[in-house]
Amino acid sequence: MTRSRREVHEQDPQEPPREPGTRERERLDRAARRHQLGRPEVTELEVGDRTYRVAEVEPLDVDGVRTMVVGAGLWLVAGIALLPFLGTLQDGGRVWWLWTCLAGFGLGTIGIEYCRRRRRALDHHPERRRSDTSPLGPAGL
Repeated sequence: MTRSRREVHEQDPQEPPREPGTRERERLDRAARRHQLGRPEVTELEVGDRTYRVAEVEPLDVDGVRTMVVGAGLWLVAGIALLPFLGTLQDGGRVWWLWTCLAGFGLGTIGIEYCRRRRRALDHHPERRRSDTSPLGPAGL
């Protein structure tokens, strides 16, 4: 049996009438539950005539190795993808594209080693790991 829109939105006579503000209370309850699930507390900062909402969150504990590996890998793939078009690149004066990929891959491999050494040093000296956010406060403000 299909019901019309009017029937769906009409209140059931057996259900007690909803008091005004119930929707707002439900929204606040959902927000409170979200906060209990680990959502960060949001503060409002007023700068001039603008108001910014800033969540105070801890910085991610990442060492950058994965990021450097992915970046270097993408430069390598791009360079290999350009190799079949070397003649076209030479004719168009765009061989620098290939050199850019080579430089990106080379700098990426240097970055991988740098991040690995940094991770090793932080593992040996955990007290050197930064636990604060910006010295200027959350979001640098």
